[in-house]
Amino acid sequence: MVIPLPDRDFDPSEAAVTWKVLTEAGCRVVFATPDGHVAAGDPLMLSGDGLDFWSRVAALRHIKFLGLLLRADAHARAAYMKMQMDAAFLGPIKYLDLRVGDYDGLMLPGGHWARGMRQYLEDAHLQGFVADFFDAGRPVGAICHGVVLAARSISKRTGKSILHGKKTTALTWKLEKAAWSMMKFFGRVWDPNYYRTYLETDSEPPGFRSVQAEVSRALASPEDFLDVPRRVPDYFRKASGLFRDSTKDPRPAWVVRDGRYVSARWPGDAHVFAATFAAVLAESAIVQA
Repeated sequence: MVIPLPDRDFDPSEAAVTWKVLTEAGCRVVFATPDGHVAAGDPLMLSGDGLDFWSRVAALRHIKFLGLLLRADAHARAAYMKMQMDAAFLGPIKYLDLRVGDYDGLMLPGGHWARGMRQYLEDAHLQGFVADFFDAGRPVGAICHGVVLAARSISKRTGKSILHGKKTTALTWKLEKAAWSMMKFFGRVWDPNYYRTYLETDSEPPGFRSVQAEVSRALASPEDFLDVPRRVPDYFRKASGLFRDSTKDPRPAWVVRDGRYVSARWPGDAHVFAATFAAVLAESAIVQA
């Protein structure tokens, strides 16, 4: 299977946790980047340095509060360190060399820092590959801003987004707005839009350029965007953004499966997302056999 990445600033948790779960399940993972260069995860999400309002002072940069809360957790950082030593990660192919028939699965991780992520989200060739892969009926997983890439990928068969007619989740406006507000008022105040990949114009309502809004516009109905229902067990743990799942605790996760398509919201869903996608890949292999 294949995991496309931008040259830099992808979310380390979403990519590395999924890579770890899939490889441990026996999957052979190939990576792809725009020009075949080795990708680098978002450094702020790895170290946490630069997320607190005092971080611009060199002597205080490594003192973290918000940085500890918001960076990748220990499981994800360990997975990322291991992924960095993987031969496939160190030898990615180019987007232009992606061919649908070469892979039995496609996983689209996210990331939010516009500095690097727009390269990935706006690449026309990658969008075309994603659309063709989906049209071929092969398993696709997307998490966080990876769902934006899926939403922008237009089916040659229907002329609509590949997500049109599908149920999905993605980074919710509630979570995106909370992180954005945290940076504006308590954290990275000199770069308050760090958590927003795209910003609204003066004529657009708040949240119009959010992940949830863009993905919802691509769907057959806004109701096809599924957030955590209040009736589910562990609602606060799932919806607050204060808890992350792990291999031992799936309770914080919210993952949506629609056929061979699996989606999730943010790094806090990564372990359950990866396990669910691994199960879809296994089922697909049995069916094809």
